[in-house]
Amino acid sequence: MPSDKLQIDAFAMQIGDVADADLEQLHALSISVGWPHRGQDWQFLREVGKGVVATDEIGRIMSSAMWFRHSPELATIGMVITSPRLQTQGTGLWLMEYALKDLGGVNLRLNATRAAQRLYLSIGFKPEKTVYQCQGLVTNAPAVETVPGELRLLTADDLAAAIALDAAAFGVPRAGLMEKLFRHSRGYGLFRDGALVAFALCRRFGRGHVVGPIVACGDEDAIAVASPHIRDHDGTFLRLDTHFEAGDFALFVVRSGLAIFDTVLTMSLGRTLQDFATGGENPPVTYALVSQTLG
Repeated sequence: MPSDKLQIDAFAMQIGDVADADLEQLHALSISVGWPHRGQDWQFLREVGKGVVATDEIGRIMSSAMWFRHSPELATIGMVITSPRLQTQGTGLWLMEYALKDLGGVNLRLNATRAAQRLYLSIGFKPEKTVYQCQGLVTNAPAVETVPGELRLLTADDLAAAIALDAAAFGVPRAGLMEKLFRHSRGYGLFRDGALVAFALCRRFGRGHVVGPIVACGDEDAIAVASPHIRDHDGTFLRLDTHFEAGDFALFVVRSGLAIFDTVLTMSLGRTLQDFATGGENPPVTYALVSQTLG
């Protein structure tokens, strides 16, 4: 069982619940490592997950870790941040022990920065896929000549269909998260014969907006639901996190002005991404993540 205290040099770190942490301090922590999360982004995550923070003797937040149970069998871990001055002191492992203790027996997935990959490998996580963090000012969004179906704004009446399509792509249903995303996002859906076959959500995040999730069965459908969000944000900052480096969808993203800014590595503990994959011909695929934290 992890200890509630950790001695670092001349001072002791103490564990606390992220739900009780000061939002301004959480924002300052993410800024200290170059992450764009606003206080509002932290609050969104606190409402859908759990976590811990490590504070020093005068109450300053120095590290954090969060986890999100999407179903009884799968959770994601994220927001594992350690203040730069403590990154070689074992704080990250200490907080991960709290996550793993709470998540015993659950298959886990996370997206690791290059700096954190050694830590996750040491506790048994396996590499899966690269995530390409694409972002920038939208410029000259490519025109989509034809749409392979009916494209329209999503409403609350489409939530159940979106949850089912997302579950087929992600591996498990995440109804609670999708409900919250619907309240905070603008969404476009592609319909054929009255059935939802692809969708894309977009919400305020960080420096501007983020598009995700995007779920579709092929590049053409993914482009169809992403393109209105691209057009809606012409001249403004937009971000999209995807496993796709090549193909028509990846080319569309780059041509829209969203260059690859950074990469992280999807890693798993327990069942792999492939284990959760849906069978059949042209199954739904996650073309863009909700976020690196939520998968």
